[in-house]
Order: sequence, then structure tokens, then C-alpha cells
Amino acid sequence: MRARGTAMRRLGAALLAAVCVGAAVLAAQVSGPVGSRPPRPLPGSTRRPGNVPGPGGVPDSPTNLPPVTTRAPNRIPEDQPIFSADTNVVTVDIAIVDSKGQFIPGIPAGNFQILEDGVPQKIVGVGQTEAPATVALLVEFSNRWQQYWSETWYQTLTATYGFVETLRPEDWVAVIAYDLRPEILADFTQNRREVYEALQRMRIAAYRESNLFDALADTVQRMQGIEGRKAVVLLSSGEDTFSKLNYGQARKIVQEAGVTVHSIGLGQMLKELLDAYGYVGGATRIGWLQADNQLRTFSNETGGFAFFPRFYGQFGTIFQSLNYLMRNQYTATYQPSNTKRDGTFRKIEVRLIDPQTNKELRITDQKNKRIKYKIMARKGYTAPREVE
Repeated sequence: MRARGTAMRRLGAALLAAVCVGAAVLAAQVSGPVGSRPPRPLPGSTRRPGNVPGPGGVPDSPTNLPPVTTRAPNRIPEDQPIFSADTNVVTVDIAIVDSKGQFIPGIPAGNFQILEDGVPQKIVGVGQTEAPATVALLVEFSNRWQQYWSETWYQTLTATYGFVETLRPEDWVAVIAYDLRPEILADFTQNRREVYEALQRMRIAAYRESNLFDALADTVQRMQGIEGRKAVVLLSSGEDTFSKLNYGQARKIVQEAGVTVHSIGLGQMLKELLDAYGYVGGATRIGWLQADNQLRTFSNETGGFAFFPRFYGQFGTIFQSLNYLMRNQYTATYQPSNTKRDGTFRKIEVRLIDPQTNKELRITDQKNKRIKYKIMARKGYTAPREVE
């Protein structure tokens, strides 16, 4: 035991000596207090290329490295003038229909008036145009309303196939189905075979969620870059269950996208039957009314129409009206009097007036009977921001 204690004392002395030696070496390598910044190199100091400087310096780069080029913009000379474009033109597609939903042609350009934030604007030109349609067919297909072999499942497929059959060969169409998320079944194409192959994929729904807000916002944002006349035909119950966006956020995106949204509400007859027989409560009934109002708002604020058919026989008339409206519209162009590039939302109001009296235009038929009409146009646009 005495020998073992002697050995332990010798080992402890050796470890203490090693620690002392390490501390001495560290003190020799570090000068000044711990954490203090090393002094900057004196200006004008010269070193040979490739040498490592002392404390606080930066190593010299080897002389054989090529010069580094960056993507930074070139500086503009002070004596060179800078030009900026302030031209801003707003185009508004306008549909004028009678009480039966029929388009009213032949209205002179002088009878149109456009107000931006309540201020009358100078219209550059108004014309009636007919062009091929560019349509995104956005279809709700979830287990919430489209369970396999249910009545609304059959109605959804009937409406989808019926609308595609009314399109012309020169029209462009995309098919998008949504439940938990939107899925592009067919991108924009004129090949009807690709469209029908995409429709064949809608047989059995995968999820019960119906995220209308996310699907509609994603669709109109994808269509913003498409030039010309474009529209979304939305086949939906109008309900939203689990979207990341709320109603207000989706509504703002749809307003700013500049894409017309035509809505067709599904399951109207079934809702009325269930309500009549007392199978639904007050909360469900209010939810259905809110869903219809959401579809109506998306359409009205983008210059589109909302339809709520109860019978299958109504689909033919609805599709004919949509095809006529998507191709036959008035296109008005004006330069806003408000030239600020502040990114704010500007409200648009389109009127038909008598230029002599500045009152509402009176339209009559061949028997001099007054025709009640409705003006459909987008409710506004977002002004561009200043580009620096």
C-alpha cells in the first residue's frame, strides 16, 4: 500500500509539470489580453507578394491569380442623363348583357365612361373583339362532395365534360383538379385528346379536404404571365376547409391577378333537398350560403359570372353563354390620370352614359322597349411600383 501511494504521488507531480509547461507555451504564443483586437497594419507598409503578414494583417494574394469580375452594375457618369418611362396603360375587358344574360353588341365608344377611384378617365380606345379563349378549368374533386358514384360526383363529371365539348378547336384549355392541393391534369393545350385523357383521371377522389382558396389563388397567379384574354371556369361547391390562405388573402390575390373568374356552383339541388327535409342545421345552412357568396364575389370582382344550376338541363345554356362571353367583349384602354407608381389598389367603375346629358344610357330594342342591362368588368388593378 505504501509503494502504491508513492507511485500515485509521482504520477500527480508529472501531470502538474505537464500542465505548467503547456501554460508557458501558450503564454509565449499569445501577446496582449485575451479577446483584444490585433492592431491594423500601418498604411504604406510594404510586403513581398506571398508573405504572411504579422498579427492583424491580411495575406497577400498570389500574383498569378486572374482578376475577379463581379455582377455589380457599372457606375453611370455624372454628365450622362438618366431616362425613365412613365407610360402606364390600363386595359379593361367589359361584358354588357341583358336580363337574360345575352351579350349586347354595337354600343358606340362615346357612350363608355371609366372612373378610377371616382375620377373620370380619358379613354384612348374602345372596340368589340372576338378571339380564341384561353381557359383554365378548375374543378373541385374531393371526398367531401365528389364521393365515388354520388350524385354530386356525377354532376361534376357531367359539367366538366359538357364544358369541354363546347370549346372550339382554336381555344386553349388547361384542366386542374383540387382537393388538399391543386393538381394540373393537363397544361394549356389545343389537343382535345390530352384534355379527355386528363378528365379520365377524375374517378376516385383522394382526400376529403377542399382547399378552394389555395387552388384559385395558385391558378390565377400562374395565368398572370399569359397575354391576351384569359379566364378561369371554376366548378366548385364554394366551400373551403383547410387552405393556408384565408378568404381575404385569396380575394386580394384574385383581384390583383387580372384574370376573369366564372363560377358554377355544384350541389345546389342536393342542398335544397337536404334543407327541405330537415337534414341540416342552422350552422350548415349558413356555411352553404357563405360558400355561394364566395363564388359570387370572386366572379363579380373580376368581371365574370356566377351560375348556380339546380337541374342538368341548365348546363347547356350556361356553357353557351360562357363561350359567347369569353370571346365577345368590349375592350377599353385608358391612361390613368394618377401617375403615381406607389403599388396601391385603384378601383375601376365602368358606366354607359349619354354624352349630351351625362346620364345613364338608355338602351331599347326594336320595339322601343327599354332593355335592362348589366355591366361586367374587373373592379380594379394594382398600380406598378417605381423601379429603382
